[in-house]
Amino acid sequence: MDALSLNATDCSGLNGTNCSGGFNQFIQPAWQVTLWAAAYCAIVVVSVVGNVLVVYIILAQKRMRTVTNYFLVNLAFAEAAMSAFNTVINFVYAVHNEWYFGLVYCRFHNFFPLAAIFASIYSMTAVALDRYMAIIHPLQQRLSSTETRVVIVIIWVLALLLAFPQYHYSATAVLPGRAVCFIDWPDYTPVDFKKMYYICVTLLIYFLPLCIMGWAYMTMGFTLWAGEIPGDSSEHYRQQLIAKQKVVKMMIVVVCTFAICWLPYHIYFLLHQFFPELFEQRYIQQVYLTVMWLAMSSTMYNPIIYYCLNSRFR
Repeated sequence: MDALSLNATDCSGLNGTNCSGGFNQFIQPAWQVTLWAAAYCAIVVVSVVGNVLVVYIILAQKRMRTVTNYFLVNLAFAEAAMSAFNTVINFVYAVHNEWYFGLVYCRFHNFFPLAAIFASIYSMTAVALDRYMAIIHPLQQRLSSTETRVVIVIIWVLALLLAFPQYHYSATAVLPGRAVCFIDWPDYTPVDFKKMYYICVTLLIYFLPLCIMGWAYMTMGFTLWAGEIPGDSSEHYRQQLIAKQKVVKMMIVVVCTFAICWLPYHIYFLLHQFFPELFEQRYIQQVYLTVMWLAMSSTMYNPIIYYCLNSRFR
């Protein structure tokens, strides 16, 4: 069985690995597949509609075109695109363990989500640093609209470069009874390239930006909430302070939501890299579908958060 089995993580997700085996041992009853399908389709509908509305609101309203909101447009675009192009495909592949979509989409499927996640979290990081400069160093020059667009382009260039190995090494293969999409990592390097790559990816798209944002928001929080307002502060100053507090509070909720949604996914794949024998059990498909749903669901919460915590979006 071990030589023939193939669990759902072997060829799906952001970090597909080498494929082996010729049949799918993880066949679920129809009612279970239906429930999972409804859950994944709900992500796509809410995410795409919500994030498209966010983009429209910001670009259509002149007063909404701030530096922070330009980065939120980039964040919304990345999340809507990832939800639309990869969520359902991920689900179908995880349930069927058969690839129906050809080599071109296999490469896109392994390549684009990683780039989108990078663009998403570094858009959040850019917002955190922009807010940090506005609050901690208010007299220093802020980014202009042109400079903001340049930063967004740089974020996407770096995202595409980081994800390129997953495009380059993506492949399809026909096993007995089914086709698979996987990443055919090179095995001729002196170190385990796959493990090193994924550790670097996890650090770059999760832990490093979260550390930067954690430091920035802790500093801002101390300044905005723990600092004393001078006794002669005007009402206008107080209103500005309250507005800054609201924006920072909203972005802290956005960042914490992202961190919570993606933490189980990264833990899952780190364990998969170092303890692959744990992933041969029949229950692992349900674990994978749960972890993947939580990660993909991160794309649908931000529009709801903006609506609840930002009166301008309302």
